[in-house]
Amino acid sequence: MNRIQFIFVLAILGSGLSYAAPAYAYLDPGTGSIILQGLIATVAGALVAGRLYWQRVKAFFRGLTSGGKDESQVTPDTHESARSDDEK
Repeated sequence: MNRIQFIFVLAILGSGLSYAAPAYAYLDPGTGSIILQGLIATVAGALVAGRLYWQRVKAFFRGLTSGGKDESQVTPDTHESARSDDEK
């Protein structure tokens, strides 16, 4: 297809897509209420999901900052050796 044919097809498609027929639609106040309810439900769902996974996120970043060794991997012996003489 050469350039002139491409421009012609593009003009035909563009003019056909630019024509808007009347929709005869009515948006009542209940529609806005449903949209608002959906937005609130989305925010609430994101907060609940964040709350459920917060411990995993904290453990992930704790593992990054401690060089891959989190507190669950620390043995009691290392805690004993870390104490000062006054605490023993």
